[in-house]
Amino acid sequence: MKPILCHGQLSWKVQSSCVQAFVTQLGAQLAPVKFRLGSRTIEPYSVSPWAEEKTEPGLCGMLRALRGDFFCLPFGGNEIPFRGESHPPHGETANSKWSFESLQNDEATATLHLSLRPKVRPGRVDRFFTLREGHTAFYCSDVVSGMSGPMDIGHHAILRFPDQPGAGQISTSRILRAQVFPSQFEDPAQRGYSSLKPGALFKQLDRCPALNGGFADLSRYPARRGFEDLVMLTHRAAKDFAWTAVTFPEERYVWFALKDPRVLASTILWLSNGGRHYAPWNGRHVNVMGIEDVTSYFHYGLAQSVKANPIRPGNIPTVVQLQKKQPLTVRYIMGVAAIPAGFDRVKSIRRAEGAIALTSNSGKTTTASIDWKYLTQF
Repeated sequence: MKPILCHGQLSWKVQSSCVQAFVTQLGAQLAPVKFRLGSRTIEPYSVSPWAEEKTEPGLCGMLRALRGDFFCLPFGGNEIPFRGESHPPHGETANSKWSFESLQNDEATATLHLSLRPKVRPGRVDRFFTLREGHTAFYCSDVVSGMSGPMDIGHHAILRFPDQPGAGQISTSRILRAQVFPSQFEDPAQRGYSSLKPGALFKQLDRCPALNGGFADLSRYPARRGFEDLVMLTHRAAKDFAWTAVTFPEERYVWFALKDPRVLASTILWLSNGGRHYAPWNGRHVNVMGIEDVTSYFHYGLAQSVKANPIRPGNIPTVVQLQKKQPLTVRYIMGVAAIPAGFDRVKSIRRAEGAIALTSNSGKTTTASIDWKYLTQF
């Protein structure tokens, strides 16, 4: 099946009666995605403003295609080699051209299957994007085989927010640990600017230490125009899925991501609101948030995630151990649901029969048809 051009990238289309989506050949990045909620169409994912521009020579494939969601192996900048391995930012999975394997459709599901054979650490990665009839959700499965040794991994969803302060309300399952990126995230000398206090620990999203001595509310976004920031949250151990949700009360829908916290231990929030004035960003990447579910030490890369780091003594994993004869399967669910008037920030997401039930702080509820058993057998 030949890919078609979509927002500057050759892409394959997969669709159901509720969802239409494109997956790029370069980096297997998922977007644009259209979810049908009744008579409405929702498009929550970001596509970079330079997607159809001619970018400068040397720009990595991940940034040329930047959009939606992609799988990172290894996750992070990877500026320091690991045991002779020099990985590109967020790994070959986010930068290389993928091969088409199949597109299978039947009355119940549609599944796009792509594959990649990395060169830096030889092996194979298979990506499966599955849609289920009647479900406004994506079921993603990433299978890593033929590799051994430590590896940090992650999904890298990128949402676009309305151009209105605080239009989205962010919440997650119970947090064990939360910290601002420990180093300088952006350098003013390079025309990059950040607003949060490097390395600061905090307990709740609405009270994060800021550089100016006050506190920033990370539970409402867009905010802090002109800055780029990054924080990492680790969820408390639970015999259930962990979740992140963004409620858009005016648009009357909620976006959510579900994961197995034993596979993806932490969630990184990348708050991108025009703080990068160098190419290709040029101050125009605004109202965007990365919601990155990972097992990694922030986004430093493989070398820093493997070695001793401040969060590993707390029994928080920052790498997985790959085994050559035992494939690793990373399962991930992203979706949307309509919400009633008065539904605000999500307080809880719980299992229901063939669905999930979402409850807001205001006590309003909604449900979404979801096969949560897909993540693992809880």
